[in-house]
Amino acid sequence: MSAEKRKKRKKKKKHNPVSDYLTYLGMRLGVAIMHCFPVENNLRFAKKLGSLMWKHYHRGRDRALTNLHASFPEKDEQWIHATGQRSFQQIVMLVVDILFTPKLVRKDNWQQYSRFINAERIKWMMKEEKGLLLLTAHYGNFEIMGYMMGLFGFNIYSIARPLDNKFINNWLYGIRKRKGQKIIDKKGASAIMTQVVDEGATLGFIADQDAGKKGVFVDFFGRKASTYKSIGLMAIQYNLPIGVGCCRRVDDRFFFEMEVQRIITPDEWADKDDPLKWVTQEYSKAMENFIRKDPTQYWWLHRRWKHRPREERKKTARTG
Repeated sequence: MSAEKRKKRKKKKKHNPVSDYLTYLGMRLGVAIMHCFPVENNLRFAKKLGSLMWKHYHRGRDRALTNLHASFPEKDEQWIHATGQRSFQQIVMLVVDILFTPKLVRKDNWQQYSRFINAERIKWMMKEEKGLLLLTAHYGNFEIMGYMMGLFGFNIYSIARPLDNKFINNWLYGIRKRKGQKIIDKKGASAIMTQVVDEGATLGFIADQDAGKKGVFVDFFGRKASTYKSIGLMAIQYNLPIGVGCCRRVDDRFFFEMEVQRIITPDEWADKDDPLKWVTQEYSKAMENFIRKDPTQYWWLHRRWKHRPREERKKTARTG
C-alpha cells in the first residue's frame, strides 16, 4: 500500500450531523424499549449478542485467542475458547449495565447491586481530599465505579475520550454529570491537571491502553506491554498515592464487587532508581492480579500488546 493511500485511510471520517442525530434517536428508542423489560432479561439477550459477536467478528476473536494463548500458555484449548467467548458476552452486557445504572442505582438502594471489598482505606483517602489517582482496566463494569463515587458526593474526575456521535455523547455525559461525576476530555486533561490536584480531587483513569513506541514497557501477563508515562509522572510530580481496583460482575446479574487490589504510596517509590518504571510496573501487576481472579471479564480483543520494545523490533528486523 502506498504512503498516499495509507494517509487517506487514516484520515478521520467526517460525521454527518443528520445521520448522527437519527442514530441518536434510534438509540433512545431502543433504550426506551429495553427499559420496558427487567434488566436480567436484557442481560440474557446481551449474552446471546455477545456469542454472535464471538462467532462472526473474526478479527476480534482471532486477536482475543492470540492474547489468551500468550497470557495463559498452561490452559487447554477449551478453556481458552470459553474464556474468549465469555469476554465478548461481558462487553455487550456492559452496554446494558451503562443504560440501566442511572435507572436502578440510587443512594438508598446501592447495596442491592454492589458490595465493596477492601475499600475502606481508599474511601477515607478520597474523603480527606489530599489528591489520589484511581486506576482500573477494561475489565468488568469499569463505568459504574465513577458513577457510584459521584453519586455519593466524592470529588472525582474521570478521564474519557468523547464518543464520535456528539448527540449520544452529550446525552450519556449529561446523565453522569447530573449524578455528580465530573468528566474531562482526554485531549485537554493535562491543561487542568494542576487545578484538579489543588482541589485535592480523585482522578480516575482506565490505565491499560497501548501507549505506542514511546510508552514505558513493563511486564503484563508475561509479555512487555507499552504503558502510558503520564500516570506515573503525575504521581511522582505531585506526590500522589495510587489506588488500583476493579468492579467485577457476580454471575450474570446486575450485581458487582468493587475491589481495591493495591494502594501505592509515594514513600514506596522514593528510593527507587527508576521510580517511573517501578510505579508503572507496580500498578500493571495489580491489574493483572485482579484480572486473573476472573479472566472472562477482561477485554482480550483489545490491542494491549500492539507495540513492541525497541530491542524486540531490532531482533525481529535482524532475523526477518
